Amino acid sequence: MANEFEAALGSAATNVAKYVEDAATLQVETRYVDLSAAASVDFNQAKAVAHTIIKLDSDSQTILPVRKNEAGALEVNTTLFELHQQNVTTAIEYRARILNALLSTLLPRRPSA
Repeated sequence: MANEFEAALGSAATNVAKYVEDAATLQVETRYVDLSAAASVDFNQAKAVAHTIIKLDSDSQTILPVRKNEAGALEVNTTLFELHQQNVTTAIEYRARILNALLSTLLPRRPSA
């Protein structure tokens, strides 16, 4: 009985460690497909338009494509950037909910006063 409990506890600890490791680095990639290129769309051919990496310690990196305008200044497609930012925000909120759920299962509940 004790061995079964230890095995179950070890398995749970391994799963928790995996969840935390997976949540430690959040990667969001926004992709597109060109609808004008063909009659049917192959989503496997989607190309990245923006990429963001956010680590649990808040280090982050975002890669956005830019173009030079007529004056030679770099410009970002604001519509695509806003869509990517919505994807990043959604991913951050989802990670927070998952980590909070994980913590609530691991930490003992305190009686309310």
